[in-house]
Amino acid sequence: MAAEAAMCKLKENEVLEEFFEDKKIIQNTKLYRFTSDSILLSRFARFKFGDKVADFCAGSGVVGFHFFCLNPKVESLTLFEMQEELADMSRRTAELNGFDCEVVCTRLQDIGREYDDKLSLILCNPPYEKGGFENEVYERAICRKEITLTLKEIVEAAFRKLKFGGRLAIINRADRAAELIYLLKARGLEPKRVQFVAGTPAAKPYLIMVEAVKGGKEGVEVLPVLINDKN
Repeated sequence: MAAEAAMCKLKENEVLEEFFEDKKIIQNTKLYRFTSDSILLSRFARFKFGDKVADFCAGSGVVGFHFFCLNPKVESLTLFEMQEELADMSRRTAELNGFDCEVVCTRLQDIGREYDDKLSLILCNPPYEKGGFENEVYERAICRKEITLTLKEIVEAAFRKLKFGGRLAIINRADRAAELIYLLKARGLEPKRVQFVAGTPAAKPYLIMVEAVKGGKEGVEVLPVLINDKN
C-alpha cells in the first residue's frame, strides 16, 4: 500500500481504499467519500457492446470506475465533476489503475456541445436532498444537497448528451420516486427498469434506481426490492 501511495502521490488528507478486487481509489477524509449507493448503481446499470459511458456528478469517480471494472469492454468512459479537487483525485486514480478515461471538470449545465447526442449510457449518483448546507462543509454539502444542481437540470443534461436510444441509470431517494419518474418522462427519457432498495426485508425502501431510455416506448419492468445491508 505504501508503494501504491507513493506512485499516485497522495496529498494531504488523502487515503487509498479498495473498491474492486485489487483496484484502489483515492479518497479525501475531509471531502465527500463514496458509499454503497455508488456500487449499487454501477451494478444496476447494464452494459451494451460499444457503449460510450459517462459518469455525471462523478465525485472521486467510483461509479464510473466500478462500472468499467465490471465491463472493461466499454468503448469510452468520461467523468464529469465540478470540483477540481475531486476531479484531480479521479485523474490520479485512473493513472494508478491504468484506466483509460477522460475526466472533465465542469458543471453539468456547462458540458460542451461536442458531447451532444454522443453518449449511449450515463450513470448518475446525484445530490439527493433539497435545501441549504447550513453548518456543513460546503464541498461536502454540494455532493449531498441540491445547492449547485437540481434533479431537473440533471435530466435536462442527460437528455441533451444521450443519443437516441441511449440510457440514463440514476439513483435517488425513494421518497422522490414520483418526482424523478415525472421529470424523466416529461423530457423524453422513458423509464424502462425500476428497482427499490431497502436496508432489510422488513424495512420500507429508502432508495430508487431507474434506467430510462431516450425515445423509448412506454412499459417499465419493476424489479424485486434489493436488500442492501451494508449501510
